[in-house]
Amino acid sequence: MDMKLEVVVVPVSDVDRARDFYTALGWRLDADIATGETFRVVQVTPPGSPASVIFGTSVTAQAPGTAQGLHLIVADIDGAHDELKRLGADPSEVFHDAGGIFHHAGTDARVPGADPARHSYGSFLSFSDPDGNGWVLQEVTTRLPGRVDPAATTFASTTDLAGALRRAAAAHGEHEARIGAADPDWPAWYADYMVREQAGTDLPA
Repeated sequence: MDMKLEVVVVPVSDVDRARDFYTALGWRLDADIATGETFRVVQVTPPGSPASVIFGTSVTAQAPGTAQGLHLIVADIDGAHDELKRLGADPSEVFHDAGGIFHHAGTDARVPGADPARHSYGSFLSFSDPDGNGWVLQEVTTRLPGRVDPAATTFASTTDLAGALRRAAAAHGEHEARIGAADPDWPAWYADYMVREQAGTDLPA
């Protein structure tokens, strides 16, 4: 049976402030429902995300600000930093971990700048909402094998698709340089590259 993560609950102290903060980031407002003074549910969804975020009044026993390490995946960590800064989220600078793998808790072992080799999964930034709930953005451009079904490759947004096309175009330029000729079937090569990249399988030569 499929079990798809649908909703993450984030504890906040001021529902209107939280709603204004997240919608200002471009997160879609799905619902804002109150059944009285003591119960209110607000649901927002980050762009391109299949899972949503819920906060409100009497929706969780967690203390405001205690949700930490909530991860959002982006295809371009530098572009995401610039967008968050422009929208008022006050993001950290881009960083990678001193251990070269998944980041430590908090700000421990943060090394300034993106992963030097720009490995997929290796570059991060963080930001917090007005209550201090902590979000981490992680750059993923190529999935590890087995994470994505190559027969069901999808792109969650036009931004993700555009990024994949740019990477395929750059790789195809190198391919044509290797074969010393223009590739008349470049659409098929692009499609093959993009599907393999997202599924984490061997890329075409």
